[in-house]
Amino acid sequence: MKHTKYYSIALLSLLVLGVKAQTWQPISAAALQQKKVVVYVTADSSDKKLAITDTLHFTDFGQPLETQPCVFIDATHRFQTMVGMGAALTDASAETFYKLPANKQQELMKAFFDKKNGLGYTLARTHIASCDFSSDTYSYVQENDTALKTFNIDHDRKYRIPFIKAAIAAAGGSLTTFATPWSPYAWMKDNHDVLHGGKLLPQYRQAWANHYIRFIKAYEKEGIPIWGLSVQNEPMAKQTWESCVFTAEDEVDFVKNYLGPTLHKQGMAGKKLMVWDHNRDLLYQRAAAILNDPQAAKYVWGVAFHWYEDWTGGGKIFENVKRVHEAFPNTNLMFTEGCNEKFEFKKISEWKYGETYGRSILNDFNNGTVGWTDWNILLDEKGGPNHAGNFCLAPVHANVQTGEVYYTSAFYYIGHFSRFIHPGAQRISSASSRGQLQTTAFINKDGSVAVVVLNETKDRLPFRLWIQGKAAETVSLPHSIMTLVF
Repeated sequence: MKHTKYYSIALLSLLVLGVKAQTWQPISAAALQQKKVVVYVTADSSDKKLAITDTLHFTDFGQPLETQPCVFIDATHRFQTMVGMGAALTDASAETFYKLPANKQQELMKAFFDKKNGLGYTLARTHIASCDFSSDTYSYVQENDTALKTFNIDHDRKYRIPFIKAAIAAAGGSLTTFATPWSPYAWMKDNHDVLHGGKLLPQYRQAWANHYIRFIKAYEKEGIPIWGLSVQNEPMAKQTWESCVFTAEDEVDFVKNYLGPTLHKQGMAGKKLMVWDHNRDLLYQRAAAILNDPQAAKYVWGVAFHWYEDWTGGGKIFENVKRVHEAFPNTNLMFTEGCNEKFEFKKISEWKYGETYGRSILNDFNNGTVGWTDWNILLDEKGGPNHAGNFCLAPVHANVQTGEVYYTSAFYYIGHFSRFIHPGAQRISSASSRGQLQTTAFINKDGSVAVVVLNETKDRLPFRLWIQGKAAETVSLPHSIMTLVF
């Protein structure tokens, strides 16, 4: 929704990402009283899915009592600036997409990228060479070609490149895209295997750094601009699929002596380089190791992370994101992968999957994250294709045999953020007087404010949206997420 700009865009541009919150002039009482608050709701056991359920109005309220639940908004304090939200455009997603009828392809592109009626995705991740969500393992160069003379991306031209170009078009001609490798090639590694972990051999570090450059140039020649890249997907995981171990010392060395200097020498200093790209559990340790080294840190735009750390049963460690933001406020935090694992088609309608997304996105934003990228944007009825048998859930699945498309609760939960919080938006202060109501809020560049409220309980929870002594009364439904826009 576009309304009168309460703050000049010139002032917005003065905020440097990661610095302490700056103070701004409040919205005038008269202007606030005239605002309509449009309420969008997705709720379990109902037909409400990103549905407009109400239009609220602010009235004088003053000091609330402890018995009057409120979500408090303070737009005079602003924090990180949003890069965007989106998902990974993988081989699996592309292959699934092109096995569907043309009308379903059109439906999906609108669902993912339409800014008014879809998710409004503006951010995308893709992989360099093969990953687990590829139908096979493949490379771009022949064995032992350290000069990369045989480099070509013919494999990607069948499905992935057309898919990414279609996504760019559906997003309005621009899609912030970054790339990640899952592993160097077998002949570059000490285990002589592109799978099962192993480490990059020292003598191939420069050749591997050059490989990123070749990928970027090849994709950009195809009309796919590469905004950024990360060093290695999940560098502390030895997987049965494409994987490679980089310790903190390995990554520091590779960034400061190979990849960082190579990007600069090749005129690609503007590419956003991210490190770590693994779970929140070791996030602080890896960030500190790299960012406390000035020669490595100077090349680093951000720290990327995933959500799979609760394999221990201890839950998702949101506080570690906050710790990194506190210690390194001028380095960006980017969520780059998350999905619900262990695919079972009969369970895709379970509501808990959407709540997992809602909880994670909300907490990551409140702890300083500037962008959020889901894992596979689309998968088939088996949770693949996947050459490693590592089948997973996605927010959208398609049956390639029947052409049917299934939108899970996760699709709608993501939309409560991505449709209303746009690139360039800044997070503003928001707080709830009830632990059952979780909240985050952003102000967009056009002056519109989006407040997200998450309720994971079985209770119907009345509350007031409160700002500057005025409040609008509403209700949070059981197991629901709502976005209030004014």
